[in-house]
Amino acid sequence: MADARPTAPAAPAAAPVPPTPPVPLSALLARDDLALRQLAGPTGPDVVIHWAHTSEMADPFPYLLGGELLLTAGVQFPDAPSPDTFFDSYVARVVAAGGAALGFGLAPVHDSVPDALVTACATHGLPLLEVPPGTTFSGVARAVWQLMAQARLAELRRVTEAQRSLAAAAAHSDPVSSVLRRLAQRLGGHAVLYGPDGTGIAAAGRAPAPAVTEALHKLAAVVRPAAPPGQAPTGPAPTAPARPASATDTADGVHLSAYALGSGEGFVLGVAAQRREGGDHTIASVGAVLLSLLTGEHHSGAGAARSSALVRLLLGATPEEVAPLLDTGDGTSGGTGDGTGDGTSGGERIVVHARPDRQTPDAVAAAALGTALGTPLVDLDPDGEVVRLLVPAGREPAPVPGWTLGVSAPAGPGGWPAADTQAARALARARATRVPLVRHGARPGLSELVPEAAARAHAQALLAPLAAQPALTDTLRTWLSLHGSWDRTAVALGVHRNTVRQRVARAALLLGADLDDPDVRMELWFALRHS
Repeated sequence: MADARPTAPAAPAAAPVPPTPPVPLSALLARDDLALRQLAGPTGPDVVIHWAHTSEMADPFPYLLGGELLLTAGVQFPDAPSPDTFFDSYVARVVAAGGAALGFGLAPVHDSVPDALVTACATHGLPLLEVPPGTTFSGVARAVWQLMAQARLAELRRVTEAQRSLAAAAAHSDPVSSVLRRLAQRLGGHAVLYGPDGTGIAAAGRAPAPAVTEALHKLAAVVRPAAPPGQAPTGPAPTAPARPASATDTADGVHLSAYALGSGEGFVLGVAAQRREGGDHTIASVGAVLLSLLTGEHHSGAGAARSSALVRLLLGATPEEVAPLLDTGDGTSGGTGDGTGDGTSGGERIVVHARPDRQTPDAVAAAALGTALGTPLVDLDPDGEVVRLLVPAGREPAPVPGWTLGVSAPAGPGGWPAADTQAARALARARATRVPLVRHGARPGLSELVPEAAARAHAQALLAPLAAQPALTDTLRTWLSLHGSWDRTAVALGVHRNTVRQRVARAALLLGADLDDPDVRMELWFALRHS
């Protein structure tokens, strides 16, 4: 009785494949331990597989995801009365299901690959592999998994290296151009930043053909936010109220991508590349995030206010004069006099010194800390160990996981240098006592009964023998603040406890002071607080 086989439907435009890195078929053929041999079908780097699956079904169509290397020993083949028709229908069904290649195992059923199967695979463009008797299907599947793992590791390494490279480019003197140039290199294509009006502001990489350039420009209009009220839109009218964050297309075989930057100002990143590989979307997304930060900083009202404050300081303005710009820049009020706003007055700020518990802080970690504390005014010191922040006085800093904080008392612009010193001392105490946050004590003391000028003069005279050796002064101050604890002082200063002992002994000798006398300690502490 003739075997009735269902006819093959038309192949889908794009068969779905598992979300795994593709493995070039050539890499599998290059494995000497498998000894596979290709008998038919296309070759080249574009022939890839995503999976390995074994099936002896006469019609495997319902069981394939797409992108598989289908392995069969041909158990279902021997009794076919019309082999040419059978094999043609079988291969057509595999292709229709999205199968990437067919592996035919020799023995125990067949001693050789049927000629009709070779012809059918050549006709339908399906790669056909001969699996020798000594190679098991499990061994082939394991080799596919190993190659997939290697591809995944290479993809992750490529993305990580690209992230580091783009972050370094963002720190250059011309960050926007540097990021675009590095992005074009990493993606092997062309990268362009479009302004809110749709014109190209900066570009890097070899410019594509005019038709591709025009297609990329139109794709950028798809993701660009709608024009503000009163401004004519620069691109085609959107088909939906909300614009997508990204879009892809192809033009003349070139892969196009567009990313709306998160600054909300209408900037768009466009990318054109000949090939689109695994990890390209992630790399381009990292570039889009960096460009969002760069364009947002230089074109938003907050960034403009902070830039203006910096320029005025460099040109001789006082902190009191630029403080209102900083208040406007981070969305807080510098004091309206009517009790509104954030509760601060005259631009009062809290200085925070922060140090991570484990790793050395970088610019990204410092920015994240600023976000957690609600301020964009962040400074990573040149040594890269301490992050300093100016926080509005109405936002009382709370402990941040992974960080140790020293917090000053609120102070107006004229008192910020003193608050900076308070925060540094509070951080040293927090690290020494191993607590996440220490605030500078605001309770008034007996020292406030002495006029500040007199206190400073007394401190200068008393501590004059240490003036040329600031390390001794800092060590003595920390040691006294920690009640003479050698170990905690060593932790706070990041030195060995024997170094602390030597410095304190040297300071006592230069001062001619008996540090075991509590009155002497009290007097020195008074002087150090006013030095």
